[in-house]
Amino acid sequence: QVQLVESGGGLVQPGGSLRLSCAASGTLFSIYTAAWYRQAPGKQRELVARISSGGTTTYTDSVKGRFTISRDNAKNTVYLQMNSLKFEDTAVYYCLWRIYWGQGTQVTVSS
Repeated sequence: QVQLVESGGGLVQPGGSLRLSCAASGTLFSIYTAAWYRQAPGKQRELVARISSGGTTTYTDSVKGRFTISRDNAKNTVYLQMNSLKFEDTAVYYCLWRIYWGQGTQVTVSS
């Protein structure tokens, strides 16, 4: 049974930073794309960033230049470094690997 365990969410002021982590228990982690999604209250879940097996990254426009997705295949872990956080980044953040979702971690940007 594959499990994805997320961590790193929390409460941060506008302009602050957080780093999310998602550790996968499955094998062959390195050969699959991994991604971060988020879902704000009353909104649909949206793709935030994606990283391919070869390290190619894509971002939704609203986070470009502020967020960085990375992976450490030796640790079966994908990261999301979030800088210059804004109120509108408040959401539950989920990682996706293959067909498996993490449990979600809350990120709240508030003054």
